[in-house]
Amino acid sequence: MTYAITQTCCNDATCIAVCPVNCIHPTPEEPDFGTTEMLYIDPQSCIDCGACADACPVDAIFPADRLTGRLREYEAINAEYYTHRTPPPAMASPTFHTWGAPAFHRSLPADFAPLRIAVVGTGPAGMYAAEDLLLHTNAEVTLIDRLPVAGGLVRYGVAPDHPATKGAGEAFARFHSHPRVRLRLGVEIGRDVTAEELSAHHDAVIYAVGAPADRRLGIPGEELPGSVSATSVVSWYNAQPETGADAVDVSAERVVVVGNGNVALDVARVLVTDPDSLAGTDIADHALTALRGTRVREVVLLGRRGPEHAAYTASELLALKHLPGVELVVDGRDARTGEAIDSAGYGEKAALLRDVTRETVDWSRDRRRIVLRFHSAPVEALGTGGVRAVRVSEEGSSAGTEIGAGLLVRAIGYRGVRLAGLPFDEAAGTVPHAAGRITGLPGGYVVGWIKRGPSGGIGANRACAEETVGTLLADAVAGALPAPTGSQEAFRKLLRSRSRGLVDARGLAAIDRAERARGREAGRPRVKLATVPELVAAARGGRWRRPVRGPGF
Repeated sequence: MTYAITQTCCNDATCIAVCPVNCIHPTPEEPDFGTTEMLYIDPQSCIDCGACADACPVDAIFPADRLTGRLREYEAINAEYYTHRTPPPAMASPTFHTWGAPAFHRSLPADFAPLRIAVVGTGPAGMYAAEDLLLHTNAEVTLIDRLPVAGGLVRYGVAPDHPATKGAGEAFARFHSHPRVRLRLGVEIGRDVTAEELSAHHDAVIYAVGAPADRRLGIPGEELPGSVSATSVVSWYNAQPETGADAVDVSAERVVVVGNGNVALDVARVLVTDPDSLAGTDIADHALTALRGTRVREVVLLGRRGPEHAAYTASELLALKHLPGVELVVDGRDARTGEAIDSAGYGEKAALLRDVTRETVDWSRDRRRIVLRFHSAPVEALGTGGVRAVRVSEEGSSAGTEIGAGLLVRAIGYRGVRLAGLPFDEAAGTVPHAAGRITGLPGGYVVGWIKRGPSGGIGANRACAEETVGTLLADAVAGALPAPTGSQEAFRKLLRSRSRGLVDARGLAAIDRAERARGREAGRPRVKLATVPELVAAARGGRWRRPVRGPGF
């Protein structure tokens, strides 16, 4: 029996580090690491020890003979990777591969005084940076987030029907109560404390603030009611406290989603999934109620280019193909779409669509389905008091095609925003840096999407954080970090005087207990608190102290 890696693989290479026989590839030392959509176990080398499954932070690894349903195909997917890969030369070694020389990239001199480092953002990028510091140095870490709860995109960005992926949050959570961690939630840079004040109380500051804004379509009618960003939809169904319960109207029968990345597929899948199956997840209560009464039966995914250029991962597309009660259809009206699918070779995404129904879509038919329409882009959103249709480009037609829809969702990417006190590249939507070191800001560093742009999933942040932390520690050893002028206690008092919704580790634990208790009452894993006041009240044991201020209420 061998093991196989499945859909929820986060690519962070934790499994590779514990494998005793080097049967998981690509490894961080190999040139294609970070370019493949997932990692793969070689069935010929696997010795069935299960170490990788125990270490996986997102429960993506299982014995191959126990895979059921839509996961069964991952046994073949893992094996196929090695049929097209040149095997390494045979080694005369009991482990069948060589081990590199020991390296300790995250160590400081033994007599080096503990560094005080602030990490702004508690999503995957920030937590990988904090983990690196805590496991390899004696640094004291202050974790800061503008929301009164930790988690970032693991909590508010991962689709609710992907609970295994959300499991990464449990791995990060063990550091929230670490003896060298101080948790300061509900603190916004620029509102409660300035970047300068943050630097004055720490040896270094790592900004992991992500890319919270969305990109615009730039078409007429985009501002109509019923035209929303995927960011809003994802936040809505994940109970992000700055997104109101009425932010998304799902009363339309057809939804047009512009984009074909993983977020676009997430939105499409959640909108047409049977609400009863979502009831076993941590989806927002208000979203679950709305979806129980929704009229949405069809979601159209628009891709500007062909299926060979689709941005979604193969695993997310495979999930759509196995969605109960929902038909997946490829709009075959453009000959280029069929040609790309039929000519696709091994490993090409278009090949995965060969067994999907392909037809010239009749928009008047009433079917519960998701339609993939390639070589098509939105031209105009039509309507007066709200979106009633979307005009899309059509090969050979100057007028295009009008698709009736009551909701238009743009899912064409995220974008970073300027943070007060930091330099910003408007064109790239990132903070200028060199290997994570912020340009012109001694002691300032970036990690994650605000560093490299909105690309890569959860696991991509591990290598990104390693680079930034390596740069920071090199600066520390070289004496290039400015000395802080304020103490940790002075910083705590400063925040208490300014942030009316301040939450610490005990408060975060109280929020977790409150949400789990609500979940038990509803027969669900948890029911999220969906507003800032509710979160702060739960952190304080349900007792109000003074009015809470801030966005979202």
